[in-house]
Amino acid sequence: MKRPSENPVRRWSLAVRGVVQGVGFRPFVYQAATGCGLRGWVRNQSDRVEIEVQGPASAFDAFVARLRADAPPQSRIEAIDVREIPILDANDESAVFQIRSSREAAEPRPTIPADLATCEQCLAELRDPAERRFGYPFTNCTHCGPRWSILERLPYDRAGTTMSGFAMCEACRLEYENPGDRRFHAQPIACPRCGPSLQLLAADGRTLAAGASALQAAVEAIREGRIVALKGLGGFQLLVDATSDEAVARLRRRKRRPDRPFALMFRGLDDVRSCCQVSELEAAELASARAPIVLLKKKNVATPSLSTLHSPLSTLLAPGNPYLGVLLPYTPLHWLLMDALRRPIVCTSGNLSDEPMATDTQDALERLGPIADVLLTHDRPIARPVDDSVVRVGPSGVQVLRRARGFAPRPIRLTLAVSRHPTVLAVGGHLKNTVALALSSASASVDVVLGSHIGDLDGLASVEVFRRAIDDLTAFFHVVPEAVACDLHPDYASTLYARQLASRWSVPLLTVQHHHAHAASCMAEHGLQGPVLAFCWDGTGYGPDGTIWGGETLLCQEATYRRAAHLRTFALPGGDRAARQPRRSALGLLFELFGDQSAPLAAEWFSPQELSTLLTAIRRGLNAPRTSSMGRLFDAVAALCGLPPVISFEGQAAMALEFAADPTETDAYPMPLEQGDPSAPAVIDWAPMIYGVLADRRAGVSVGRISAKFHNGLAEMAARTAVALGRGLPIVLGGGCFQNVLLAEKVRDRLSAEGFLVYTQSQTPPGDGGLSLGQAWLALQPSQNLSVP
Repeated sequence: MKRPSENPVRRWSLAVRGVVQGVGFRPFVYQAATGCGLRGWVRNQSDRVEIEVQGPASAFDAFVARLRADAPPQSRIEAIDVREIPILDANDESAVFQIRSSREAAEPRPTIPADLATCEQCLAELRDPAERRFGYPFTNCTHCGPRWSILERLPYDRAGTTMSGFAMCEACRLEYENPGDRRFHAQPIACPRCGPSLQLLAADGRTLAAGASALQAAVEAIREGRIVALKGLGGFQLLVDATSDEAVARLRRRKRRPDRPFALMFRGLDDVRSCCQVSELEAAELASARAPIVLLKKKNVATPSLSTLHSPLSTLLAPGNPYLGVLLPYTPLHWLLMDALRRPIVCTSGNLSDEPMATDTQDALERLGPIADVLLTHDRPIARPVDDSVVRVGPSGVQVLRRARGFAPRPIRLTLAVSRHPTVLAVGGHLKNTVALALSSASASVDVVLGSHIGDLDGLASVEVFRRAIDDLTAFFHVVPEAVACDLHPDYASTLYARQLASRWSVPLLTVQHHHAHAASCMAEHGLQGPVLAFCWDGTGYGPDGTIWGGETLLCQEATYRRAAHLRTFALPGGDRAARQPRRSALGLLFELFGDQSAPLAAEWFSPQELSTLLTAIRRGLNAPRTSSMGRLFDAVAALCGLPPVISFEGQAAMALEFAADPTETDAYPMPLEQGDPSAPAVIDWAPMIYGVLADRRAGVSVGRISAKFHNGLAEMAARTAVALGRGLPIVLGGGCFQNVLLAEKVRDRLSAEGFLVYTQSQTPPGDGGLSLGQAWLALQPSQNLSVP
């Protein structure tokens, strides 16, 4: 930036773009300007923070240096545009620096942060009897508290949030207007006199208690082993005592969640460390302002106990899983509960399995009444559902597995080869759905706003949440998309709605092959235009040839891809039903190898009538689609190893196989790459591997060794395929199978040993939660020829 002239007094206008609203940025600017002896003002615009300052050039230089170096920790400055303007005399402006009222003079941009976990100062006040907010469950300041979950429109001012119905008391108003106060212009500011309050309700809606009494009664309910539905930051959560087998079992029955692991909330890191292995990076992520659920390895003890309680955790929290999903309290309400309980609790989404999370009290009474014994609720409305994020820390750092609270709606900035881009809506897939909005740009940089995790679109309630999320994003940013991107599958709920929207808006509809979107999502994160070789391994994705893809090797460049290789296909009797019945995948593999002679090998999994019906369906091709799915291959191998033939959630069998692997086993099953017709994709043949598994089972080889040989074989296969088809190219790994830590590390290590540069995702999930980013990135490619006004 060119230094202004050295005249004694000058005036400058600054436009600051990035995440600069809702993070205490205007109060920070006030302090910086007054500290440098500058007069002028600061205000929020819909798309930026606008500043004018007047004073000596040396003071201005010091002020800009402070903007760049000392901005609030949750802010993210992306650009500071500066221009010199005429000075104002004392008659035209106050002699002091001011925070002015906000203006909505442009289309909103992604300038606000995600919801922020309770800061140390607010936590100290919460626990201090001398403070007026002692024990108040909704305290916050410019450094913490609700943001995205309460925001209804930009600019970020109280009138544009769900706090608009709470008039500030005199004491809060004084803090809000005091430049020296931590709550200076803290939009959700509240206290017991003027802010939201608690109520405890019975499952039938009767009021049982209010205020502090409601909180204490909820604590007692948890201690007694009852289930509490808590209205949290972005929706309801279900809480029970994590040290009680009886309480956890009751929650599993009522929630219809027999096996999937529950997340646990601990009071502090010391308690976490007594049960789990915690690295420095994992501890930092747990205690961060994002405060996600972090997957941690359990300590290798029979009954882990808490250092402060000496009470073992329930064995039903994560059956057969060496990891626990752990989070720390992130709102004052959570802190008050945990301070009173002094024991860990299950903290899981407030819904039945496969339903969306409840966000308002009436909905919670109707849907959670049969699950919860009592509901601890409050009167601060939630603008949109925001679930807890889930992350894992691996060799490459933090990897997001579910992107929600703490991450959404922070944009992902993409850099493309052209300087103008349309606004694109990408609607994601069917499972683990997210939606994304790429905002039009006159530069090579594009902000893509990913909405919060929605989940599977299997029911009407979930589809309605999905539709509201789209309406929410488009209304929030005041845009009508110029293109819509969706999955190639013609019958996904997301695809069907995308067609309706494209017709309603009279804009192009871009259908994107599922695995191409997986590859593109990783390419988008790393700014890769290609060519790259992408291994896209997951459970299911619609292929343009009418089969179910899932074990794909793609050559990708910009908006194009070519299927370079895939797993040998096999029949999948029952289609989607196989996702929760690994025995069906195993039967399809066995039939492919042995025909009708597969019946004796599969007899233990089915009744004679079931087996006969399924074999007939495979022979005739009736509801037995061909698939190249890596996810179903994992399921089949798990069943062949003797692991459960029927499971309660997709991925359970693959997880059991991963966790069983013997780390000392170095042998690998063969999976040769067969290259025939140069115009056709190569085929990765799993048959020798299956023969090896069956032989080892007959010989009494342990499940652990078989699992390790299978994982080792996949890594060797990936390396051989990359050498044959992509020598010299960067490698991209995508798809839900790469949430398997053992698989991801073995494949990465083996490819790296061959000299390949390997890319994986970190900001978005490698599974279907990242599809919308990939769809948006592909729609923005210049070769799509989407018109830009």
